[in-house]
Amino acid sequence: MVVGAERIGAGYAIDRGDARITRVGRLLRRLSLDELPQLVNVLRGDMSLIGPRPTLAYQVERYTPRQRRRLEVKPGLTGWAQIHGRARLPWDERIELDVWYVEHRSPRIDLTILLRTPLALFGGTYRGETGGWRPGPS
Repeated sequence: MVVGAERIGAGYAIDRGDARITRVGRLLRRLSLDELPQLVNVLRGDMSLIGPRPTLAYQVERYTPRQRRRLEVKPGLTGWAQIHGRARLPWDERIELDVWYVEHRSPRIDLTILLRTPLALFGGTYRGETGGWRPGPS
């Protein structure tokens, strides 16, 4: 995206045909490769391969106490919500899937997520109408 994209257009949300996305960014997003730079964060130990996707502070401010449970583990590149619909799901449903993962995580579930991620990635599960979070009425 262009520099300062969060302060223009749809803010943190991304709309179809969003002019803030550069040509290279559009290609990376289409191929779902835009997350690859986050591997550096995994190597540094700031993120995990598997876990809830990272969250922005303004989103956390709107969480219920139950939804805050998703913050009990490191964020990950892929997770339970990603293999179950990602951007095709309403925001609250994605968060609930993340909370379920936090409450039930195990090596078996992590392996399931790892094995299903390529199918979700190349099968279109990673794509939704906007892929973004839209704040509701305050």
